[in-house]
This record gives sequence, structure tokens and C-alpha cells, in this order.
Amino acid sequence: MTNIDTWPPWVAIIFAGGAFVLELVSIAYSLFLSHRHLDAIKEALKNSRYIYLWGPSLGRRGYIWSLLEMAKITGMIAMPRTYIRIGDLSPIDYENFPPYLKRLLNLHLAMIVGTGVWLITVFIVLKFR
Repeated sequence: MTNIDTWPPWVAIIFAGGAFVLELVSIAYSLFLSHRHLDAIKEALKNSRYIYLWGPSLGRRGYIWSLLEMAKITGMIAMPRTYIRIGDLSPIDYENFPPYLKRLLNLHLAMIVGTGVWLITVFIVLKFR
């Protein structure tokens, strides 16, 4: 592997800072989901315990809470067995969850995982330069 110090400066900056740009896009996308699609998500998950307990306050507690709520809902749809076992997700709601919302949440998950993988790669390249 070549040393990152020998790369052109703009390539190194884009490589090292690209994960942060992707995370900003992920945050903006999460806020978009919480403001535009949260009502449809709440309606699709109306039998789930998480929505039953937190439903009235979802999307009304500020930006940070909206990000955390969308991360939780994305995890519920991405790992349904775990959340069904815990009791937060109803199996009937998961089976009847709209495919377009599932695609939107899977895109959100891909951005989160992609950012994590990119940051680990940058860390490894910078650590062993």
C-alpha cells in the first residue's frame, strides 16, 4: 500500500474528509425522514409497543431526538428478529410494512454503515502510514 503522504493533497483531503460529508448527508436524510415520513411510519407500526409508548411524542422533541428515533426505527426494520424478541416490534406490523418505507430506511442504514466503514478505513490508513 502506498503512503497517504505521497497522495495528491486534494485526494487525501477527500479521502479523509469524505466520511464526514457522508455523515452530514445521513443526518440530513434522517431529518428528512422524520419530518416527511414519520406519520406513515407510525401508521405502519401502530401495533408495535415502541410506537404505542412513544408515538405521541415522536417527532416533537427536537432535532437530536428525531435523529435518535429514526436510528431506532431503522434498526427495528433492519433487524426485526431482535426487536420482535425484545417486544418493541409487532410481527404483523413488520410483515405489512410498506416496501417504499423499507427502501427508505434501508438507504438510511446503508449510509450509516458506509460512514462507519469509511471511518475505519481512514483510521487504518492513517495509523499505518
